[in-house]
Amino acid sequence: MKPAILVGGQAVIEGVMMRVPGAYATAVRDPKGNVHIDRHKFTSVTEHSAFWKKPVFRGMAALFEAMKMGMATLQWSADIAIPDKSEKNKNNRVSDFFSTILAVGLAILLFLILPYWITTELLHLEKNALPFNAAAGVIRIVFFVIYLLLISLMKDVKRLFSYHGAEHRVVYNFESGRDISISDAQSFPTQHPRCGTSFMFIVLLSAIIVFALIDTLILAVFETINLPMRLLFHLPLIPLVAGVSYELIKLSVRHGDKVFVRLLQTPGLWLQLITTRPPDDAMVEVAITALESAFGDQLNDLKGKEFIAEAIG
Repeated sequence: MKPAILVGGQAVIEGVMMRVPGAYATAVRDPKGNVHIDRHKFTSVTEHSAFWKKPVFRGMAALFEAMKMGMATLQWSADIAIPDKSEKNKNNRVSDFFSTILAVGLAILLFLILPYWITTELLHLEKNALPFNAAAGVIRIVFFVIYLLLISLMKDVKRLFSYHGAEHRVVYNFESGRDISISDAQSFPTQHPRCGTSFMFIVLLSAIIVFALIDTLILAVFETINLPMRLLFHLPLIPLVAGVSYELIKLSVRHGDKVFVRLLQTPGLWLQLITTRPPDDAMVEVAITALESAFGDQLNDLKGKEFIAEAIG
């Protein structure tokens, strides 16, 4: 049996982060055209904790680690790609904190409170667990698609999505076992089934089932349910939804030849028509640099081996 290899990544500002077993590296091109590299050793908590290694819990840990790593690499990429702006904001930590709080609050409003309000006040499904969460889930998915379409119109986001496409093409190139080069990488699609966009779609679907089960329990215990009660119980369970979604992603990679799994992957691949764009050769070069830097001397020995199910950016 071939050894399993974890390869993931994320598009950042004017660059790409690649994560491999034991390390991750970010490559970013500065305004002068030079490529900067930032490499770190990394061991997931799931590798040395029996608790966090368990199914579902490992997904929760992976989500937290990916968010922490992603925010750090995004900040570093901004410092390299936009040095003037970064210098002005370097000491503005209070503003950054409140901006993060505002972003989280807007996400909760758009993807949780508003769908629930519409389903309660306009559709009047609040007393039915599964119909309520199915309707709220569909509204949430519609909002998510509209959000992606709107931000995709922004110039900077278009470039970010092109680097996203470069990241996917280089991962495909690596998985193929072929020599990694710009020309080879450019022959692959920009859509990848392990993409974070696909993961987000699975999260939205998983939320329907998990929250419907929770609402059923709430109704059985309290015999009533309303919007504040749903928020009180649903918000803390978002990590659980992410953990369930992580297991579904792992399952889909292991059984990608099954019809049901292909159907499950298809909406996420459709969404990537928005979140990925064809990269130019310079972007692919940066993605290759990130992968080579992350692997170091191991790269040539590992191309084309079997992969475990880890979401990529």
